[in-house]
Amino acid sequence: MTKYRSKVEIIAAILNAVGKGAKKTRIMYIANLSYNLLEKYLKKIIEADLLRVNDNFYRVTEKGRIFLERYERFSSTYSKLKREYKSIMFEMEVLERMCELEKGPRATNPRSSRQRSTQKRRLR
Repeated sequence: MTKYRSKVEIIAAILNAVGKGAKKTRIMYIANLSYNLLEKYLKKIIEADLLRVNDNFYRVTEKGRIFLERYERFSSTYSKLKREYKSIMFEMEVLERMCELEKGPRATNPRSSRQRSTQKRRLR
């Protein structure tokens, strides 16, 4: 199953790849992006003043550093909430399964089908 990254995740990956400075090829490989996708995002990121470029060398701006700090906090919180959600859903599933067991034929009549058929023959 392929997990697609959100726009924000891609932007964070690019900013992290740039680090203290990098050229396009390095950013492309570290952020795991195609050339076309990298071009598209670099344009947006530069317009948003998250990156600056001088002589084909990219650097993260102060606004870009702030973005990365906020993204890291968000990502950490999101991961914790996702784990908690999975745990809650597991508990829900356990509870639902417990209810299903109670609904079965043994819950209403603990005798086996053999005992029931023997009793029916006696009644005839």
